[in-house]
Amino acid sequence: MLTQFTRVIALALLLVVTPFISSLALAGQVDITYQTPSQELIDIADAAPAPAAYVAPGGKVVLVAGQPALPSIADLAAPEYRLAGSRINPANNTTSQARYLNSFTFVNISDSSNLSIRGLPNNLKALYPTWSTDGRYLAFIQLEENEAQVWRVDVERGRAKRFSKTKANGVWGNPLQWASDNETLYVMAVPAKRGAEPQRPNVPASPIVTESRGRVAPARTYQDLLGNEHDEALFNYFYSSEIVRINGRGRTKVIGTPAVYSDYSLSPSSQFLLVTTIQTPYSYAVPRSRFARTTDVWNLEGKALYQVTNQPLADNLPIAFDAVVNTPRSISWRADADATLVWAVAQDGGDPRQPAEIRDSVFQLSAPFTAAPKKLIDLSTRYAGLTAQSGELALVYERLWSDRAEKVWRISPDTDAAPQLVWERSWENTYTDPGRPLMTRNEQRRRVLLVDNGHIILTGDGASDEGERPFIDRRNLVTGETTRLWQSEAPFYERPLSALNATEGLFITRREALNTPPDLYVRDINNPASLRALTETAHPMPATVDIRRELIHYEREDGLPMSATLFLPAGYDKERDGPLPTIVWAYPREFRSNAAAAQVSGSPYEFNRISYWRPQFLATQGYAVMDNATMPIVGLGDALPNDTFIEQLEMNSRAVIKAGADLGVTDPNRVAIGGHSYGAFMTANVLAHTNLFKAGIARSGAYNRSLTPFGFQREERTVWDDPALYLRMSPFFAAHQIKTPLLLIHGTDDNNSGTFPMQSERLYQAVKGLGGTTRLVMLPLESHGYRARESILHMMWETVTWLDEFVKNAE
Repeated sequence: MLTQFTRVIALALLLVVTPFISSLALAGQVDITYQTPSQELIDIADAAPAPAAYVAPGGKVVLVAGQPALPSIADLAAPEYRLAGSRINPANNTTSQARYLNSFTFVNISDSSNLSIRGLPNNLKALYPTWSTDGRYLAFIQLEENEAQVWRVDVERGRAKRFSKTKANGVWGNPLQWASDNETLYVMAVPAKRGAEPQRPNVPASPIVTESRGRVAPARTYQDLLGNEHDEALFNYFYSSEIVRINGRGRTKVIGTPAVYSDYSLSPSSQFLLVTTIQTPYSYAVPRSRFARTTDVWNLEGKALYQVTNQPLADNLPIAFDAVVNTPRSISWRADADATLVWAVAQDGGDPRQPAEIRDSVFQLSAPFTAAPKKLIDLSTRYAGLTAQSGELALVYERLWSDRAEKVWRISPDTDAAPQLVWERSWENTYTDPGRPLMTRNEQRRRVLLVDNGHIILTGDGASDEGERPFIDRRNLVTGETTRLWQSEAPFYERPLSALNATEGLFITRREALNTPPDLYVRDINNPASLRALTETAHPMPATVDIRRELIHYEREDGLPMSATLFLPAGYDKERDGPLPTIVWAYPREFRSNAAAAQVSGSPYEFNRISYWRPQFLATQGYAVMDNATMPIVGLGDALPNDTFIEQLEMNSRAVIKAGADLGVTDPNRVAIGGHSYGAFMTANVLAHTNLFKAGIARSGAYNRSLTPFGFQREERTVWDDPALYLRMSPFFAAHQIKTPLLLIHGTDDNNSGTFPMQSERLYQAVKGLGGTTRLVMLPLESHGYRARESILHMMWETVTWLDEFVKNAE
């Protein structure tokens, strides 16, 4: 074991310290520009995404917001800074490459008519549409080249305008919050007097030194971290904000003083602010989410009244998915009360590997915040949230990753009544998911748990062997007796979006069918004949209507049920045309039971929107496509899933090929496998350890697990815990066995943890150096998910060209 461990580390260090030499240069760079595929594939890529829906409180209006198609590579070349694990646009102080909305349509729910709104920006680029609690006003951020503007739509007057000259700071997310008077808007804003941006010194002032002396501080592989004093100065500059209050007339007042605020929230009464402030010193080893912070309650003048927590730098959390800080966390206002805080504190030191009967305790504290916090409940696992209806009724959720356990408790926050268990289940068992409780607005227009005569109303996905059939249930909180009120029925896929009046059975739903794009409807579940459309969306890609889609079921050799979504070319007849070349696209997932691993996701009645991101577009090129083929990795009993990762990949691969061949649609001698991210890692492993496929496509993956030594994906063991596991699961160390043609695609600016671009570059070097057939495509300016139109079209072209050569036309 020690010898093997030494080999792993030695090879990893060799990769790290070897000066980088472009793999393309070593191979002889291919002289190529951005390529475009056939017009039918271009049309698929250019189809606009489905619109988003934002239902106004009160149920009178719904905003239908359009989204643009793919941006250009020039858009991706906009200014970008990478600081503390995130990427921002320094020109307008928002997230980098923000996905904005480019059209607003306001629909009157009562009669499906469109409302006229004057004054919207000519070139709408909207972020964070946020309704006031009475549904009269909609605030949003308008992206301009050099600022993020605050806009307000007055729905009653049909008018939109810039609300003030305040420049929003959107680097942390949505900076907007409405006060309870529905007139006053709070904004996290760029400080009005922040001065000029810090300039990088031409000459370094000092070396960069970090030090550790015996303190255990493991960390997974993060990207875009702070690296020097100038990065710290930029972080201070762009992440600092001031909290601004804008009254109904657009007049502003600054609350407190500028600082690096990561979050703020108004109490339901709008009398207090809960403010989280990032503290120095910063870290070069972990992202901003783990920086030291304080969370305080302020009055509306910016005076701190109570400190909830003073959390130190969280760079020493155990490598475990249920590891948490050992200070108050998940701090929030109880929505039903004027000003009552709720938070959790770990009782096991934050380390789930430590034995403990109680892992978390949940507390609350009400204004004026001078009493001792009241304990609400002790939990055997991790606190996962509280949903309140009143001081007599709230639901508390707890979960644990290691055993997939979930419990929901009924508590009485303002009394001493003992907690009552509502349900206990495995959250990875989607077939038994009881759903999510509906919320409503109380008399103060606060969003609280909907309770009707001792019952809650639940909506869920309705997963089953036949696919998802969303539902609405009514559940007795005392007895647990559940009545199904409504369920989506074939040939439609319909899911509730918002309750207009749940007690009377009125809902807004999103409804679609195989060849009918999603639209919004008003549904009375007590009167099905009254179903009424709010929107009417044209088919975004009519040329693909005749592509066939089918949910298929099969078993692997150990009897585990599996499934995939099969796409077949338009007009295909297996008797006439025979078996087709086939692409299998998958993503491995870990499970702790065979029952959970066998469960089906998705619905056969969802709109058949052919994706450019997944390989569905290949159905237009004469391929059968096995999309979302289940790739379960199961660990039973004391065994962990990854203990037999390679063996289960092979069983899964054999099963899906056999399934296609048994249907008569797949030529088993002409099958490719592919995947993105962890699916790319899967692809390289399958090619390294089997000869089942003719080609592979691996996009933005990680292939050398010694370069992610403190865990990866859902693996919590480190390389020092089990070096043999890291060696065995790394296709890089089996590159001499990759003889099947492998196409590697990666964004040059990948920001995902662990999937550094060098992972693809190094695997390419290894396969090439060992005589394999491989091609490396590095997409400029692209992150983990590719966005530019030029990049997407080129990716499609590379995919078709590779598969045509090595699969479709394979001898």
